[in-house]
Amino acid sequence: MKVKIYIEGGGDSREQDDLFRAAWRAFFEKAGLKRMPATFRGSGRDQAFKAYCNAVANPKPGELPLLLVDSEDLVTKGSNAWAHLKARDKWNKPAKVGATDAFLMICCMETWFVADRATLKGHYPKLIEKHLKAWPDLEKVPKDTIMQALEQATAKHEKPYTEKAKGDAGFKLLAKIRPDEVAKHCASAALLLERLRKLLK
Repeated sequence: MKVKIYIEGGGDSREQDDLFRAAWRAFFEKAGLKRMPATFRGSGRDQAFKAYCNAVANPKPGELPLLLVDSEDLVTKGSNAWAHLKARDKWNKPAKVGATDAFLMICCMETWFVADRATLKGHYPKLIEKHLKAWPDLEKVPKDTIMQALEQATAKHEKPYTEKAKGDAGFKLLAKIRPDEVAKHCASAALLLERLRKLLK
């Protein structure tokens, strides 16, 4: 079984595509996967979903497409990924896919960065940690709050982490963060890694 994950984000250049793939590979390698999934850079979330649906509609023998996007908004308690995407984005689950073939980063990939405070501080030595609250449940923190906290916490650096000017910083952080630490604080990450470990034994 080959797994290909359709993921939002990544920009438009060839260089960003290479950084995107390398960062996700580093993340999955540190997660201890026996085999690596292939990744597809979807750029925007709509593009990622369209590419995923196209892969489902035109299946390749022995390949399982999965979808991974930011939830953007908080997820209602008891809701799953497909229900959230239907309610928020009006995306319909393709008829041929399983209930657990879509995964969310709640509310965004940056939440995963905040989950691994030690690595974040290693990447930003001048990190102003007081702006990163001791949130008891990171997946209940809105995206705007996470982004504002990251911008304020990295303000002493020449290139602080911001929504508009994060550039390649997201890829560099993704390559460094510890999957087990992220999974400890973000159930969405734990679900993704658990599924991949079962599929890619």
